[in-house]
Parts: sequence; C-alpha cells; structure tokens
Amino acid sequence: MSLAPQELENSASKYAAEAIRLDSQGSRGMAIQSYQRAIEALVKLVQIYPDYKLNKVYMERASAYQNRIKALQMSHGLEEEERSSLNKIDNSKQEPSNGHGTKPASSSSKSTSVETLKADFDDLVMKEKPNVSWNEVIGLEDAKRAIRESIVYPMKRADLFPLGWPRGILLYGPPGCGKTLLAAAAAAEIDGYFINVDAASMMSKWLGEAEKNISKLFKMARTLNESEGVPVLLFIDEIDSLLGTRNSEVGGEVRVKNQFLTEMDGINGKSKESQLYIIGATNKPWSLEAGFLRRFQKRIYVTLPDTASRTNLFTQYTSPLNVEGLLRVDELAKVSEGYSASDIKDICQSVQLRVVNELFESGKAMEAGTNPRAINMPDFKEILKIRKPSVSIDMIRAYMRWSDQFKAL
Repeated sequence: MSLAPQELENSASKYAAEAIRLDSQGSRGMAIQSYQRAIEALVKLVQIYPDYKLNKVYMERASAYQNRIKALQMSHGLEEEERSSLNKIDNSKQEPSNGHGTKPASSSSKSTSVETLKADFDDLVMKEKPNVSWNEVIGLEDAKRAIRESIVYPMKRADLFPLGWPRGILLYGPPGCGKTLLAAAAAAEIDGYFINVDAASMMSKWLGEAEKNISKLFKMARTLNESEGVPVLLFIDEIDSLLGTRNSEVGGEVRVKNQFLTEMDGINGKSKESQLYIIGATNKPWSLEAGFLRRFQKRIYVTLPDTASRTNLFTQYTSPLNVEGLLRVDELAKVSEGYSASDIKDICQSVQLRVVNELFESGKAMEAGTNPRAINMPDFKEILKIRKPSVSIDMIRAYMRWSDQFKAL
C-alpha cells in the first residue's frame, strides 16, 4: 500500500511520455488516451495526499494535458471538415482554392505544442560566466571570507591546502539577502562557470525524471570542469525542496535524495585538486535532513544587513535617482533595521514611483522637459510607514537558534 503514490507518479510519467511521443508522431487517438491516463494518475495522486505541496504542480500538468487533448480533438474536427469540403470540390471537378476553409494544424505548430509539454532540462539550468564583483555584495563580510577560503584561495594557491578544501557550501538565511549574488561573485573572481538551478522547479517540472536529470546535471558540471579545465560552481537554490524532511515521501523523492547524496559524495571523494563546488541556498535550513548537513562542510549564515550595510545599500540605490542634497542615508539606515537588501531596493523603487505618480496625476507628464520633483526624506518616511520588513522577528530567532547548533564558517 505504501508504494501506491510512487506507482501513481511513475504511471503518470510513463503515460505522459508515451502521449507526447504518440502526439509528435501524429497518432492522435492513441495520444489522447495516454494523456487521459496520465491525468487520471495525477488526480488520484492528489486525492491520496490532499495536503502535499506539489499538488498544485501536479494539477497544472494535468491541466496542460487536458488542454492538449482539447487541441487534438479540435484539430481532428477541423480536418474532418476540411476533408468533407475537399470531397465536395473533387466531386464537382473544381480546383481546390488556397483560401478555402480552415487548415488543420501544421506539423510545425503541432511540434511546438508538444514541446511545451516536455520538461526541458535546458529551461531549468542557467549556465554562464557571471560578471559580478565583490563590491556589489554589500556587507556580509563573514560570508565573503568563508567563500574566499573555500573557493577563491584554493584556486589561486592549491599547494597551500594539503588537506584539501570544502566543496560543499550551504548558504542559509532570510530571502533577499544576497545568497545568489555571493555565489555569482565567487564564480566571477575565479573566472569559472556558474550553473544556477532552482530545486523547486527540478522537483515539479521533472515529474518522474528528477533522479535521471540530477545525474545529468552533475555530469554536465563535471564535464565542464574536466574538459575546459575551469572551476564550476553548481548553485542550487531552494535546496530544501530536494533534501528537506517530510512526514511522508511521495513517489521518487527517496530515489532523488539518494541520487543527490551519491553525486555529492562522489565530488567530495574526488581528487583534492578538483575545482567543482556545490553551493546550496535555503531560507529554511531547519527543514534539511541531518544526514545531508555534513556534506556541506561550510554552513554560512547570510544575515540581514547591519547599519553600515544598509547605509551603503541606500547610497547605491539612490545614486541614479534625483534626490535632495539634504537626504541623509545614514538616518534611513537607522530607521530601516530589520529590512533585507531586497526590501531596501524595493523602498527606493517605491519612492521613485511615488514622485513619478505625482507627475502623471498633475497632467504634466507628457509635456516636453518635465521631470519628477527631487525625492526627499519625507518621501522615504511615508513609504517606510506602509512597507514593513519581509522578515519577521520570529524568523530571525529561528535562524539564530539553528546557527547556534549547525553554523560552520
């Protein structure tokens, strides 16, 4: 009985793959049947686990398959109408007109429709050499130092690390505090590849394929590192979606975790000269399984910005704006305690929108040479009244408690 969810997920995946194959081959009737079976398996899965967090994704997939069924049925009806019209033309010995009736879906449009149903590996993976400097990472000095020790310094002087260096790094903390930017800046300094993957998308879009594609992901990272001889940073956002604890595991989640564990152990057990790194980021470190924590030798708390960092952030985000000379960014930093870097950017953006809105409401926005008035301190204070921090005190306490137990700089 415990295998039922796994069997349903596997069935949904099998029927969906079969439907897409038949669809691409033009076997409309058989494709419809397979799409319907995939839908039935997904609906049953949702019914068995009504509170499961991937239910929304499963229903979105089911809806996509249902829409494809309707498109196939409509296309079939149009083709029947087309054939009937052509038969009438043939019987009357008339030449068919190019503008007659409606045409059935072309092979190219059919192919495009089918492709939209596939979980494309390339859509979920961003591979680049980022152009980000450490100067763009405001504050976070402890996090910067820990990442330099693990990634930058070994790249420059590997001979100074006879015991090797950490290749698994976990960045945790509130959202909007710069976890992705930290990893990208490290990749830029060592002129390495930055492979950015969203773990939640991996679990949702790779229905029944996550285990196989995790293997594909790590293989791509190893190939880049070995063939091009450059460091590779594999950044996995929302890693708790892959490695988190759950009351009940649905479908292939156990196999996915085991595959990820195997891949990480392979990297940590490789030659000490390897320049392949796994950087995981999470807003919920307490949901990670304990067995995975030791694979992340560095566990770095990416905190909310302190006063000095908030001052720098306000300076950075107000620099392209038209502000009064009396604007005191140090005062703004004091009254914005508890706000994340992302919150501060949103505040500056909202202040700019405020003065632009005033210009449009005055009716002068379309007049040549008119611009918004200069932004002043009262503008910021008004916005701060209605924009509260995105991170609660309770969340900060939870991060601090977890850090006391598991932080490893």
